[in-house]
Amino acid sequence: MINRRSLLKLGGAVLAWRPFARFRVLAQAAPAAAFTQDQIKALFGIAEVALPSAVDADGRDGAVRKFVAWHVNYREGADMGHGYGNSTLRPKSGPPVAPRYSAQFASLDQAARAQGAASFAAAPAAVRRSIVEAALNAPTPINRLPARPTGANLVADFTGMYFNSAGAFDLAYQAAIGRDDCRDLEGSDQPPAPIGGR
Repeated sequence: MINRRSLLKLGGAVLAWRPFARFRVLAQAAPAAAFTQDQIKALFGIAEVALPSAVDADGRDGAVRKFVAWHVNYREGADMGHGYGNSTLRPKSGPPVAPRYSAQFASLDQAARAQGAASFAAAPAAVRRSIVEAALNAPTPINRLPARPTGANLVADFTGMYFNSAGAFDLAYQAAIGRDDCRDLEGSDQPPAPIGGR
């Protein structure tokens, strides 16, 4: 027979275990692949012609990986909290936008095939650049790059995520600003260290 003390211990153990059980279930649920291998090749093709020429191969690789990871790790219905200095909670995250890119990837390939290439990723850089420019101007010109992907325009979403990144800020100012780093006050009176050997 269970006495009251044992029952309280058991109840405490169950309550302590429940949050961790939920975490284990979330950790074990493998996210669905957001992009196919061919689509990832196309993203590398976009990166090569749409990002600044000062971004090297490692930087382009990082931009593609960050974009893919954002979509793979996206969770619908996630609590968005509130913005800095704002007490109003934002609405929960909406449905993933990655499925909206399928037709856009197909359109890039179709445009490349019309110019004699097997696919967008296989097209010469000049052809890819003209296709990317057309994608940013049709059906309506993109006047503002989104900070977060919206699904409306693949090229704008990809380049917008890059140009709003800490690495892009560092490159633009040629200084180690580290916009997203948490720094202490030591050395805060000094300008950021230059990068790129300048």
